[in-house]
Amino acid sequence: MRRTSLILLLVGTFVGQFSIDPASAADRQPVIGTVIQDLRFKDIRGLQRSIADLGKKQAYVFVFTTTHCPLVQKTIPKLIELDARYASRNVQIVAVNVGADDSIRDMAAQAIELDAAFPFVKDYDLSCAKSLGVERTPEIVVLNADRKLVYRGRIDDQLRLGGARPEPSRRDLEEALNDVLENREVRVSQTTVDGCLITTPAIVSKSEPIPTFHQDIAPILQQRCVSCHRPNTAAPFSLLTFADAQAQAEMLAEVVVDQRMPPWYANPKHGTFQNDPSLSKAERDTLVRWVRTGRIEGKPPETPVNSELSTSKWRIGKPDLIITMLQQEGIPSTGFVPYRVTLLPYLFLNDTWVEAFEILPDNPAVVHHCNMAYVTTKGASQETFLTGFVPGGQPLDMGRFNNGVACFVPRFSTLVLQIHFTTTGKPEKCRISVGLRFPRRIVHKQFQHILLDPHRLRIPPEHGAFAVHSERVLNCDATLLGLFTHMHVRGKDATFFAERPDKSRETLLQIPNYNFEWQLGYEIEPGKKQFPKGTRIEAIAHYDNSAFNPYNPDSKRTVPWGQQTYDEMFNGFLFYVDNNQDLNLTVDPKTGIVQKPNGK
Repeated sequence: MRRTSLILLLVGTFVGQFSIDPASAADRQPVIGTVIQDLRFKDIRGLQRSIADLGKKQAYVFVFTTTHCPLVQKTIPKLIELDARYASRNVQIVAVNVGADDSIRDMAAQAIELDAAFPFVKDYDLSCAKSLGVERTPEIVVLNADRKLVYRGRIDDQLRLGGARPEPSRRDLEEALNDVLENREVRVSQTTVDGCLITTPAIVSKSEPIPTFHQDIAPILQQRCVSCHRPNTAAPFSLLTFADAQAQAEMLAEVVVDQRMPPWYANPKHGTFQNDPSLSKAERDTLVRWVRTGRIEGKPPETPVNSELSTSKWRIGKPDLIITMLQQEGIPSTGFVPYRVTLLPYLFLNDTWVEAFEILPDNPAVVHHCNMAYVTTKGASQETFLTGFVPGGQPLDMGRFNNGVACFVPRFSTLVLQIHFTTTGKPEKCRISVGLRFPRRIVHKQFQHILLDPHRLRIPPEHGAFAVHSERVLNCDATLLGLFTHMHVRGKDATFFAERPDKSRETLLQIPNYNFEWQLGYEIEPGKKQFPKGTRIEAIAHYDNSAFNPYNPDSKRTVPWGQQTYDEMFNGFLFYVDNNQDLNLTVDPKTGIVQKPNGK
């Protein structure tokens, strides 16, 4: 008897040492009927949101997802069909991503792939899954208008891992919704779920080497961040020193995990771009690990880290010509600032070739973006667009393509700026300069572009993903150099395709989570993308005119095309050169004017 008791005691001790929690997962689940006070998650722009942002609904349907669970891929189309039938009955469906390795960009791309209009949100810390007692994907939870948990389980019993019925024997989610909408108690409030177990985020291990600022963090910041995060730029804080990084450590970790910084929105599954500033996974892990393990300074290096970027004014190098606005523009402290248009005080008396342009505000904090074109006696048009400025973007420098490409500015023209100023909470002043660098090499090709610009926009009220299509055909054999897209605050995503005359088709660029605050250009390494004459370039963009869009001025309004941000537009630029063109021009590097054959 004593021996038996001793064995049982030892076994109990042994099990206790290896048990994380004596309660089972089912014991930790909130019971049906529990009122859920709040749920917090991030949207496709990385903004913190809550259940209150979904508005007052008769029912809330949360489906938990990853981008790799096969049952999720098969279940979302069923939810799309339900959304089409139940959205008008004030039912809100939300896809909650819990993939440990899924980024916000991955999540947003999945919504495009599956053509879903309802919101996709990210549950990084699994707080939503834990609050609702969810363990698998694609598990579903329904809350009623009072946020009472009334159903948890599967959508139906058709889909299983490894197989499926021809038809479901019971449509569990639909039956639950009908009960809720008819103010009945849900008859079957819980069902078993077949799917992929949710993986808990990894805990930082203290047994691994602990990074220090000077040895591990400063090199990453210098290479990836300080071109913007330095004094006298639009960035909200500097990251040049240990004190800077320590003061912003938590924010640094958050934007790195979200992959909001450095700003980059191209889906890595579709193409590579030579100006991609993204951190590698190893760099992200190192930065987050530094924040989570004490933010240690370490020993400063004997040779200071190169900080040339922190003092350089012009990123294109010293300009050959600088043109500055005649007067400062005044910006009010608050309110909406309509676009302003100004001519720069310089007349090009000769045809001029330019290798690089840089738009440089003296107060970048107040310039949301700025477009530049040349204007002649015939005016300006889509065809005369040259380049633009956005915080965090790069200047137009064709020297980076290293293939003798330059922009052409015709004689008797001048430059015009269209400026979108933004307020800072106090009255501001701003004057903008434009720097030009002329070619030092033979000019072989003219930098060209086509613009996709559909004007017949009518975005319906409360539509979460309204699609707009536009296309153009290349009129020459072309090498692509880059792409750029511009929408306003309802812009959600954009995808560019190329279809060759033989009908072969490829995705050139996908921006799954477009951000009006960061309108970036995407540069293609020369020679990587070549297409024959007759290739059709197509773009598909989606607009979120729903109340869940935090930037939407009025979700009840049908939105037309318009230049101002309370209307909408789509500009899809494709930059290219003509493969059969060889200008073979020698240009005066001081003026940009073509030299005579004798060099005079």
